[in-house]
Amino acid sequence: MKIINIILILFCVLSFALGDLIVGYYDMNCPMAENIVHDVVRRYFLQDASITGGLLRMHFHDCFVTGCDASILIDPTNETSSEKNAGPNLTVRGYEIIDEAKTLLEESCPLTVSCADIITLAARDAVGLAGGPIYLVPTGRKDGLISNPKEVNLPGPYLPVSQALEFFTAKNMSLDEMVTLLGAHTLGFAHCSSFRNRLSSFSGHIDPTMDPALDANLVRICGSSSTNTTKDDPTAVLDATPNVFDNTFYGQLFYKRGVLSIDQQLALDPLSRDIASRFSSDGSAFRESFANAMVKLGYLAVDRGDIRKNCRVFN
Repeated sequence: MKIINIILILFCVLSFALGDLIVGYYDMNCPMAENIVHDVVRRYFLQDASITGGLLRMHFHDCFVTGCDASILIDPTNETSSEKNAGPNLTVRGYEIIDEAKTLLEESCPLTVSCADIITLAARDAVGLAGGPIYLVPTGRKDGLISNPKEVNLPGPYLPVSQALEFFTAKNMSLDEMVTLLGAHTLGFAHCSSFRNRLSSFSGHIDPTMDPALDANLVRICGSSSTNTTKDDPTAVLDATPNVFDNTFYGQLFYKRGVLSIDQQLALDPLSRDIASRFSSDGSAFRESFANAMVKLGYLAVDRGDIRKNCRVFN
């Protein structure tokens, strides 16, 4: 474990001092920045360990739209909408963690640490607290100046592997990185509306790609309603160890115990099956690949904007 982490740290230091992003960006102008974020995340994690999945989802939903620019944090107003209004973002959670970290950072280092960097650091710290890899992330991002719900176009839970891959290749990310990042589903839960159409209570028959015992359990949780509203939309865990970062997620796919359709397809589609199999049998390979993919994800379009005083509104 320690050897892998050291390798990852060296990889980050040597390979990712690109553009305006560098490891230790705040060492001189706000040396306690990363510690402040970590302490806030740790406090929330100890109250609710499932928040790791929430912060990972926030990070992905932010970066995959207009880059890692904290555009997902902007609140809508009576006059203007924002990315928070987009369907995929209605169940994103963890905003209060970013708010609290930002408040403390503004007290220590006014207008210095971007909201975009806080999201990136919070996701990294939550992974580590859940037992995942400890890795360094380059910082120095700016906060975006636009938050448009019409730009929110994310790979959905029902897509086949080939179509989901198109979203990733458009961001210059590989098949291996896609399979790796979907491994974030080792943490957290999903709303029933994300997988209800796979259930026998919805379709009238058991999905041949789903273990009947899993179907029965999910039917018990989700019921037979076809509602897509958050109010009446229960949740189910995606992994047998939902609060621990491990490779259990991949192993269960080969027993037809993937909850989301896209997850289960990772073990069935020839494109992704070998990668999923490798991660299911080699937890160290998954950890290393995950850290590297997260660092690369953090490089999506980070070269514009400013530093917001309040993460929820533009300056």
